[in-house]
Amino acid sequence: MKILLLEPFLGGSHKRWAEGYQQYSRHEVQILHLKGRHWKWRMFGGAVSLAEQFLNSTFQPDLILATDMLDVSTFLGLARQKAAGIPVATYFHENQITYPWSPDDPDVALHRNIQYGFINYTSALASSKVLFNSPYHQHTFLESLPAFLKQFPDARSLNRVGEIAQKSMVLPLGLSLAWMDAHEARPMYPEATLLWNHRWEYDKNPEFFFRQLFRLKDEGHRFRLIVLGESYRQFPPVFDEARKRLGDEIIHFGYVEEPGEYARLLWQADILPVTSRQDFFGGSIVEAIYCRCFPLLPNRLAYPMHIPADKQATHLYHSEEGLYEKLAEALHHIEKIRQQDGIRHFVAQYDWSNLVHEYDGILENVAAAK
Repeated sequence: MKILLLEPFLGGSHKRWAEGYQQYSRHEVQILHLKGRHWKWRMFGGAVSLAEQFLNSTFQPDLILATDMLDVSTFLGLARQKAAGIPVATYFHENQITYPWSPDDPDVALHRNIQYGFINYTSALASSKVLFNSPYHQHTFLESLPAFLKQFPDARSLNRVGEIAQKSMVLPLGLSLAWMDAHEARPMYPEATLLWNHRWEYDKNPEFFFRQLFRLKDEGHRFRLIVLGESYRQFPPVFDEARKRLGDEIIHFGYVEEPGEYARLLWQADILPVTSRQDFFGGSIVEAIYCRCFPLLPNRLAYPMHIPADKQATHLYHSEEGLYEKLAEALHHIEKIRQQDGIRHFVAQYDWSNLVHEYDGILENVAAAK
């Protein structure tokens, strides 16, 4: 089977996912893409550019696999002479209806943020199948749609929400995990090493994260710190504050380009305190857990799905004080934690070697149902 994968934002986790599926699938997968930058413009204009690329190509797919960054309805309209009759599956990494926008984003004050959510809505309507990366994501998107549509004046077609629900399902994010085994490295310091390996952005709630670390230091706890993740021209000022206040604890601070070095730093870390306001799946968290990091996660969002039921009381917290207590306890028992294998085998289920057959089978069924 021939699959055309459309990704207007080929960067970060979107890039790793698209190229991972292309590499592991038994089908012929061709990726049409734009660079992973200017995400708002990609949601508006990406469909125009990708439709032009598709019309100029000789590739004739049996199925189109799009992501949530694509305006699917615009793409299909512009490419109708070649795309007519081809089933479309849209994979939702995230959505702009329930995503927590930064209050500093000018689009929020101007109420322009709803346009991006509406693109997600019409893309779901135009798709043959709608795939979500977690049960949490599927539930929150479908639950939020009625209230989202009611803010418009009339002709809101609320009955279409049920139509989207009928063709929706969960398909976990495929990840390349096993390669990191070759870069295994043990912690270099007697003190526990804490890890941040997310984007430096509002939705990851870095203020909450570093507030815990500032308190730990002020109260005399000893630890080390590795800070990874992509940063942009504008990032939360708490990162500069942390660099100054935690200078004696820092092992590494900043983005790592080379994958092997990234994996080595994950293996060196001991504890992963997560404070995010939103995560529809949490690929970076799964990567760290796979490298034996001890996760401390909020008991919400998509996180419970990554923890075995009998381990959730240990790894999930319910409040800011609850995180601090679990973090201080983990620092105190770091030698015991280091002797354990953690829950890496539980999250290994997301490795492409385990998931790709499910992806291939589901997409075959979508293509056959046209």
